[in-house]
Amino acid sequence: MASMAIRSGASSARFFRANMASAPRVPGHQVRHGSFSSYLVTPKELNEALKKNPPTKISTSPRVIPLCAAWFMPNDPEGRKGIDSFSQSRIPQSRFFDLDAVKDHDSSYPHMLPTCETFAEAMSELGIRRDDEVVVYDTAELGIFSAPRVGWTLRVFGHPNVHILNNYRLWVREGLPTESGEPAPLEQSKYSVPTYDSKLVIAFREMKELAFDYGKEGAEEVEILDARSYGRWAGTDPEPRPGLSSGHVPGSKSLPFQELLDPETKAYLPAEQLKQVFEDHKVDPSRSIISSCGTGVTATVIETALGEAEYGNPNLRRVYDGSWTEWAQRVKESDGLIKKVKS
Repeated sequence: MASMAIRSGASSARFFRANMASAPRVPGHQVRHGSFSSYLVTPKELNEALKKNPPTKISTSPRVIPLCAAWFMPNDPEGRKGIDSFSQSRIPQSRFFDLDAVKDHDSSYPHMLPTCETFAEAMSELGIRRDDEVVVYDTAELGIFSAPRVGWTLRVFGHPNVHILNNYRLWVREGLPTESGEPAPLEQSKYSVPTYDSKLVIAFREMKELAFDYGKEGAEEVEILDARSYGRWAGTDPEPRPGLSSGHVPGSKSLPFQELLDPETKAYLPAEQLKQVFEDHKVDPSRSIISSCGTGVTATVIETALGEAEYGNPNLRRVYDGSWTEWAQRVKESDGLIKKVKS
């Protein structure tokens, strides 16, 4: 995001120490009271909430809005597109959030957060009001994948009540209502321009500072978790974007996001199992935790899992928005900022 706030003047280590000392311990996700008691909601919970409070054009009271975040990788072997998946199968009366369109159009990186104005315009076009309770979901094909990114984006821009469906594949399997074809026209809303919560995001400048500091005093206070496959993290497998070097940020750990999901349903594992995954990867919950991936999408799968497991201090968890696509284009391997596992 072009207007992203960057902490400067003090070192990252001093920043983390100060916040670790003063930040209060709160639950993993801030959830306003509404139809749901937790950030992740089951298909049954969403279906019951929609029956009780269906989105209508007439009502002016807060509504439950299903928001489809369907997205596929640019190198998808079947050439699938999110909008096509949305047209083929969706929760009735849901809207489609296009990750490839709602972004910072002045950035050369794929999915940088949009400006506050662009976000407000997108929400207005989707007919979403600020007091609506939004439940974001993925595709039946992939399971949990891109919905956490859209949910996190809404949180960054301060939408008061947002949740993630766990997940649409189970919604379909349980025989809950779906529809297909061209969606009905939306009545636009007037979504006010929000503020931007920079505390949830870490920018390139600070990531570079952390990488240079790795191995020095203070570096032990930071955990960087990389959601890409181990091969891409290790530098042994190619990146899906041509010409981009694989490898990893110095000091980062490989934690492929698939390890956080049920291998068959692709829904999030239960909280205790998520906690065990983080413990198995020796993630220190007392440290500041940064999530990263290829373009900032699956990094939020880790971020959401951390919240569900209540692992670490939520005030010290951030997502690297530009992730590896930005990093590999802005640093040099010769400077020691792209690490690879030696065979």
